[in-house]
Amino acid sequence: MVRQLSEKVFYIGSDDLDIDLFESQYIVPEGVSYNSYLIRDSKIAVLDTSDARKGEEWLASLNEALAGREPDYLVVHHMEPDHSALIAKALHLYPSVKLVASAQALRMLPQFFQDIKLEGRTIAIKEGDTLPLGIHTLHFVAAPMVHWPEVMVSFDDADGVLYSADGFGKFGALGKCGFYGRDDDDWACEARRYYFNIVGKYGAQVQQLLKKAAALPIKAIRPLHGPLLEDNLQEYIHLYDVWSRYDSESEGIFIACASIHGGTLAAAEMLAQILRTKGAGKVVVSDLSRTDIAENVEDAFRYPKIILAAASYDAGLFTPMYEFLHRLQIKGWQRKKVGLLENGSWAPSAGRVMKEMLGAMKDIEIVEPMVTIRSRMHREDFPAMDELAEAILK
Repeated sequence: MVRQLSEKVFYIGSDDLDIDLFESQYIVPEGVSYNSYLIRDSKIAVLDTSDARKGEEWLASLNEALAGREPDYLVVHHMEPDHSALIAKALHLYPSVKLVASAQALRMLPQFFQDIKLEGRTIAIKEGDTLPLGIHTLHFVAAPMVHWPEVMVSFDDADGVLYSADGFGKFGALGKCGFYGRDDDDWACEARRYYFNIVGKYGAQVQQLLKKAAALPIKAIRPLHGPLLEDNLQEYIHLYDVWSRYDSESEGIFIACASIHGGTLAAAEMLAQILRTKGAGKVVVSDLSRTDIAENVEDAFRYPKIILAAASYDAGLFTPMYEFLHRLQIKGWQRKKVGLLENGSWAPSAGRVMKEMLGAMKDIEIVEPMVTIRSRMHREDFPAMDELAEAILK
């Protein structure tokens, strides 16, 4: 689609409502957008391309926005294929266009495009470099590991716009979630799931980018996925600050449960009831076997306290819990208070494995007692469950 954003700036991105899994792992029931922009000034700059899935649509939008002119520059903020798949095609169609990217991005290009000819067609940029276009000038800021090492963001001083690459992105096609943040009923929901599952490991690097961004007079943020943000910028920036510090966003307790035949789930729900009677406030229970793991990762980061309830399996840990904890480990989960409930019919082993996996994570406080049930919860288990509830609430 082509949409004029200001006198000389156009949106030329696409919505993808047919994708089954984003990055071949994340469900996106509301689709996803591949955002791309064009600045038509004295010089013309195209900002990123698109995923190959929307190649024809993007090329048509590019041609329309060019209005008979040819682009001078193709700026690559991020080399991930959902934003860069059409670079070679653009270089072929527009022989005079110069590719503007970080040195590391330029080194990556031959990995994605065999036999691509770049001699005399590239401009390597680094932090502090500028690209004058006329009224508009792009100022480049390095954003390594947000969330790839080659990433640059750019600031347009004419409109006060930060082109933020994957930063401040979210799941959801614009036709579903709204073109602007103000049109989005709950931006934080899918932005949070996107952040913790895509960017979440790199909180320190996000903090560095936020510090650099704080020195810029930003009036709008235009990411590569999701709505364009113009209102409530301080709220979006505040949330990114909270998330990237690994602070807990919401008060409450998350109970993540991996149950084989229902006994562990019944105990988890009873524990939630005990917590509520003790004034816990919000308690969220999730059956890991039947819910989106990315949403469970989101909730694990969101709340300050979590209880892991799992069945033993093959002398170890039931696989949905193992996969969940593995995902938390690789995403840098930290600074949480954790309670444990294990179930085992003859040789309980879930608690041991959960403790081992948690031991590899940073600043995790495991509270005692760990509750052990045998096959099904019994009245004799209630005192230990009550004691665990008191310990997690302290």
